[in-house]
Amino acid sequence: MTGFKKTPADSKMISQSMMLDRRQLLLGAAGAATLSVASGFGIRPARAADRTEISFASASFFGKEGLGDLVKAFNESQSRVTVKFIELPPPSSSTEVYQGLVQQLARRNGTPDVFSQDVIWIAGFAAAGWALPLDEYFPKDKRAEYFPGTVAACTYGGKLTALPWFVDSGMFYYRKDLVEKHGGKVPETWADMATIAAEAQKAGDAKFGYLWQGKQAEVLICDAVEIIASNGGSILSADGKSSVIGDDAAVEAIQFLYDTINKTKVSPQNVLSWDEEPSRQPFTSGEAMFMRNWSYVYPIAQDPKASHVVDKVAVAPLPHFAGGKSAACLGGYQLGINANSKKREAAIEFLTWMSSPETQTRLALNFGLAPSRPAIFQDAKLKAEQPFMASLQSVFTGATPRPITPQYAKVTLALQSSISKALVSGNVKAELQAAATQINKIVG
Repeated sequence: MTGFKKTPADSKMISQSMMLDRRQLLLGAAGAATLSVASGFGIRPARAADRTEISFASASFFGKEGLGDLVKAFNESQSRVTVKFIELPPPSSSTEVYQGLVQQLARRNGTPDVFSQDVIWIAGFAAAGWALPLDEYFPKDKRAEYFPGTVAACTYGGKLTALPWFVDSGMFYYRKDLVEKHGGKVPETWADMATIAAEAQKAGDAKFGYLWQGKQAEVLICDAVEIIASNGGSILSADGKSSVIGDDAAVEAIQFLYDTINKTKVSPQNVLSWDEEPSRQPFTSGEAMFMRNWSYVYPIAQDPKASHVVDKVAVAPLPHFAGGKSAACLGGYQLGINANSKKREAAIEFLTWMSSPETQTRLALNFGLAPSRPAIFQDAKLKAEQPFMASLQSVFTGATPRPITPQYAKVTLALQSSISKALVSGNVKAELQAAATQINKIVG
């Protein structure tokens, strides 16, 4: 501009402007976005020290990317909070993950600020005073955006102590070709399932009618929770202070499992020593008509290198007893905040982001982890890229948590022993009533 005379103040302003231009050139657009204006031309870059640093401990989940990539994405999405990822063993080593979390939370020093947890640990962590109640941050209208069963599993003592993240549940696998041949309709009741399975076996179309997991392990409790709930029963009373597993509804349900081996004979005796993989293998090799298992089985069933039933398998909600409704044992990991965290607001911001629709969609697409928000199952991209997962909304709607008690570790061992004895001996009522007596001493 002609006739412009620079003053000392003007020179200072121009110098600051040139410094800003150089910073922008060096940092790029992302770096420039972090520059903040204090006043006038008092511009400085946002330093790491300007951010609130929190820690996040979780089992290691992998897919097209790792969990560390997800944390990095959050750190780059805003300039207020930096999350340090504390990587624990993979979820297949759940005992080690659990021990790692317990050791850290028991110190009560606020580290980690945020953590992920298997759904069966929620009550124990809450009872120990390690998990921050979240009700004020996520009121009822926000909780309504998740599957009800997941919210129930995240609630202890009437308080929300975890936020839903991703889910899994038991589901009913079936051979489409065999169902079409034997009636054309997927059975909705356990009685119909046993009848159709027996027909397929008699016709020589299936070596096994129904495969499930009867090994004396945690998976046996998952199978038991499902079939008992599908008959309107439960393991603990509504207040969690007594056991009702000796009641008629539970006895009838476990009796049905015993009968699949010894009466209707749609299940082999071997199921009593099988967990997930031994029961999966005969199904994907084409020897069985129906199977109860988790979502991981589906991609294996569609892999020509590992399966003889490619394009012949589908999934439906598990059957139920007459007058009951389908129930699926809830699995998956949920999010919690350390009750001793000194950076709660930053932790809440990260927790909200991790459980948001956008992040849950990313988990579904890149990690194969199913959303805990029903609305995401209608996402067009999810339907296109993960059609199997998109079809599971009705399965997860019936997701039922395992007994919600801080004494779960003791309760599950008592249940595993008693239910296993019932399935071997056939003395179902006596064994379940004995289990109820033992559990009452644990939770009473």
